[in-house]
Amino acid sequence: MADSERDGIRCMLMRGGTSKGAYFLAGDMPADPSERDDLLLRVMGSPDPTQIDGLGGAHPLTSKVAIVSRSTEADVDLDYLFLQVVVDQPSVTDAQTCGNLLAGIGPFAVERELITPGAETTTVRIRLINTGDLATQTFPTPDGIVEYDGGTAIDGVPGTAAKIDIEMAPAADALLLPSGNVVDDLDGHRVTMIDNGMPVVLLRADEFGVAGDETPAELEERSDLKAEVERIRLLAGPLMGLGDVTRATVPKMFLLSAPRHGGAISTRAFIPARVHPSIGVLMAASVAAGVCIPGTVGADIANPTSDGPVEIEHPSGIFASRVSVGRSDDGVWSATSTSVRTARKIFDGVVFPRPRL
Repeated sequence: MADSERDGIRCMLMRGGTSKGAYFLAGDMPADPSERDDLLLRVMGSPDPTQIDGLGGAHPLTSKVAIVSRSTEADVDLDYLFLQVVVDQPSVTDAQTCGNLLAGIGPFAVERELITPGAETTTVRIRLINTGDLATQTFPTPDGIVEYDGGTAIDGVPGTAAKIDIEMAPAADALLLPSGNVVDDLDGHRVTMIDNGMPVVLLRADEFGVAGDETPAELEERSDLKAEVERIRLLAGPLMGLGDVTRATVPKMFLLSAPRHGGAISTRAFIPARVHPSIGVLMAASVAAGVCIPGTVGADIANPTSDGPVEIEHPSGIFASRVSVGRSDDGVWSATSTSVRTARKIFDGVVFPRPRL
């Protein structure tokens, strides 16, 4: 690793779902987390609002990293560690995972010969290191080669690409409702704290003077709104078992309003400082599970179908999230989810980190 500035590091840039990130083999990264994080800051060009001196795209959705290896777990093929590289701060966090970059993990593993592809399709089981969740992913590999072209469209991404099916199963000790309550009161606001793969807090948009059809830019201009949402986020963190989240990127904060375009619910997501231009896969899974539980924030204005996906409206369109929600005899709620994503290889080569921060 001492010669990374001179020799470069093997890297693949991929779009996964509605995000974009740098994918690396775990063996090409420093084993020490602090050395790894320092390297990734220099690769991505942080801290700098423009990330002009690195791969990052000056937005949280394009400043992401996936680190992949063969798994040592029984019945698991791959381990996937997600790292969020903060754009304008010298910070790299593993406090969350990313269901969008997850879409590229199987294809990347085939490209790097970590797994043997099938003749028509390939199915892999992926352990999400950040959360302990397991994902089963199926994608096309005709003649043993990853096929990125196809006819599947997802809102927030131009054009079409090959379909990737993802089924998520939560970790054995995961709690869908981390506080144990369907609704909590946080300093005068009714909230639902839920984690179906991504910790999120559900809020009523009208309590914040938000109609629900504003653009992300319009919401980001409201400093009073951002401050109030952040205040509630800091209160929610400890109650969700996340501790002090002052410097963390979770939980995500969702303002919910009645659907306008035939979906089940309309959303605007603070992630947390910026407003998401669409919605993440696991964010959608958590919101979908939330509005399917009676009594939660937003359940009274949601309109989910009884036998189809929960169609979540977001600034770029609609995300259809299939969730299965159930309640045990002792009253504990649980959920699983499936989704359709696409991914694309953008470039494959070596990246040269800048010499110093």
